[in-house]
Amino acid sequence: MGRENASCALEDRICHGYDATKASALPEVVIKPASAEEVSRILLLANERLIPVYPRGAGSGLTGGAIPLAGGIVLDSARMNRILSVDRTNMTATVEAGVVLSDFQSAVERRGLFYPPDPASSEFCTIGGNLAECAGGLRCIKYGVTRDYVLSTEAVLPMGEVIHTGSQTMKSVVGYDLGRLLVGSEGTLCIFTRATLRLLPLPESVRTLMAYFDQIGDAVRAATAIVSGGIIPRTLEIMDEMTIRCIQNYKPFAIPAHTKAIILAESDGPESSASREAARMAEICGAAGATQVEAPRDTAEANLLWEIRRAASPALYSLSPGKLNEDVCVPRSRMLELFDGISGISRRQEVAIACFGHAGDGNIHVNVLYDSEDESERSRADRAVEDIFRHVLDLGGSISGEHGIGTAKAKFLSWEVGEKEIALMRGIKRLLDPNNILNPGKIFID
Repeated sequence: MGRENASCALEDRICHGYDATKASALPEVVIKPASAEEVSRILLLANERLIPVYPRGAGSGLTGGAIPLAGGIVLDSARMNRILSVDRTNMTATVEAGVVLSDFQSAVERRGLFYPPDPASSEFCTIGGNLAECAGGLRCIKYGVTRDYVLSTEAVLPMGEVIHTGSQTMKSVVGYDLGRLLVGSEGTLCIFTRATLRLLPLPESVRTLMAYFDQIGDAVRAATAIVSGGIIPRTLEIMDEMTIRCIQNYKPFAIPAHTKAIILAESDGPESSASREAARMAEICGAAGATQVEAPRDTAEANLLWEIRRAASPALYSLSPGKLNEDVCVPRSRMLELFDGISGISRRQEVAIACFGHAGDGNIHVNVLYDSEDESERSRADRAVEDIFRHVLDLGGSISGEHGIGTAKAKFLSWEVGEKEIALMRGIKRLLDPNNILNPGKIFID
C-alpha cells in the first residue's frame, strides 16, 4: 500500500478500534486500500499469515461489527470514495464503498434523482457499511432497505477472489442471487468495493406533521390506523414519554401539557397527493386522540421538527452514561403489546427504558438506561434486555430490525434462528472463509 496508506501509529489504531457501541479493541495496523485489487492482495497475504482482517467504513455500527476483536488488520475504505457515474436515463449510480451516504444522496438529488435508504448516521456512514449491514432508516416503510436498491456489486471474498454479482439491469434471474447473500453479511463473507445502485425520481413535494398524545396507546393506534387505512407514508416515527423527557432536558422545545407520546410523519409525491395524504394522517391522529397536530408551512419549519427526532440518541446519552440500544421489530398489529411489555419489564428490573423509532414498520429502538458506575444496575439492564428479547420473540418479532448481530447480539442468535439454519450459515462462512480471517468473532459465538 505504500507507507502513507498503512499505519501502526497508536493514535490511528485507537481511532480505528471502536464503533458506536463504545466497545473497543486495538488492531496492529490500519490499512487504506484504493481498489479491489489492493484489497485482494491484502487478503491473500492475510490468509498466508493467518492474520485477521476487519473491514471498516465509518465505524457507526451499533452492534460491534467493526471492532477488531483479535487485533490484526483494520481495512479502512476511506480512499475508495468516488461516485463513478450517475446515469439519469437508467436511473442508476455506480459508487465506491467509501462514499459517504449523505454526499451520495446530495449528488443524485442535484440531478433530480433520489436514493431512499436513510439511516440516522447518514451524515457520516458509508455505502460499503450500508451494504454490509443492509442499512434501513426512517424511510423504510415506503421505500424499503439497502438490499432493495442494489443491482450489482464488486466484492472481494475472504480468500482474495474478486467477484461481481448481479447486473446493470432492473431484472436478472441468472443463477443464485449472490448479491442478496452478501448484502447484510456484516463483513463476514466479503469486503464490498463498489456497487451499482437503483435510483428513483426525486419526489416533487414532502409534507410533514407532528401529533401529540396523552397516551402511548393512542399514538400506537394512530400509527396502525394510518397504514391500515391505505396510506403508505414516507416516514412514520414514534417517541415515548421517557424519550420526550430526555429530549426536553437536552434540547428544550414546547409541547402540550401531559404529552406522553409523539408521532412524526411525512408524505411525499406530487404536491396534491402529498398534501392530501398529510391532511388525512392528521385526521387519523385527531380521531385516535391527538391533543394537537402541527403541520409546518415550509421546509425550515419541518426541519425544526426533525431536529427533535434527531436529538433522541444524543439526548439519551446525555441523561445516562450507560445505554443499551436495541432495535427490535414486531408486526405492526402487536406494537401496543410491545410497549406494554417493555413498561412492565422496566418496573420489574428497576431500570429506565426509552423507546422511539419506526412505527410504520414496527421497528422500535429500545434504550435501556443505567448508571455505568453501578454494577448492580448494569446487571439489571442486561436482564431487562433479555426479557425484552423474549417478549419480542413471543410477539412473533425479531431481535434486530436493522442494526445486525455483530458481537452485541451474538449470544442471542439461537433464540431466533434455528439450529439447522445456523449450521447452514456457519457452513457458508467456512466455505468462503476456511481460515476464518475475515471479521472473526462476529454473528456466531465460536
